[in-house]
Amino acid sequence: MGAREADGTVVLSFRGEFNQKVDGKGRMSIPADFRAVLADGDPRYPENPLPRLVVLHGPHLKNCLHAYTIDDMAEIEAGIRKLPRGSVERKRASRMILGKSWDTEIDKDGRIVLPQRLRQQIGLEGDATMVAMGDYFEIWNKNTYEEIEAAETDAWLEEQPEDFDPLSLISPPDEG
Repeated sequence: MGAREADGTVVLSFRGEFNQKVDGKGRMSIPADFRAVLADGDPRYPENPLPRLVVLHGPHLKNCLHAYTIDDMAEIEAGIRKLPRGSVERKRASRMILGKSWDTEIDKDGRIVLPQRLRQQIGLEGDATMVAMGDYFEIWNKNTYEEIEAAETDAWLEEQPEDFDPLSLISPPDEG
């Protein structure tokens, strides 16, 4: 299940961490749980049974790619459109987000084909790790993810009290 909208409808969100093989042509399976969220966030689904997604790449992401539903990317684009036309902020956001995005469709076998330039950006060969981030998921080289995630988590946890509970970071939902 996922979060609820103001009207009470459930919005699916990405959850979990999955390792997937990537073949020499860049084909990789998208986990079934993620495909369900992508389908839920694609206004063409179910008329078109192959859900679409948008993959962000570029130097600002460093070691991973970000994958969004069509609906979530539309929200991001709406935010960019609210920036003043001709402003430096709008130009930067457009170039770094819209200019560094790639639309694709999941094939009938549940796979996408990542272009070589995107695989090269994150050094993706052999094994990928896909990590849920709620409204998007990250695609990493498995080894890079394990190294960076472990180091960042260990360093952060060292700063926390011994009895630290990560749920303490989250505000309770509004009681309505």
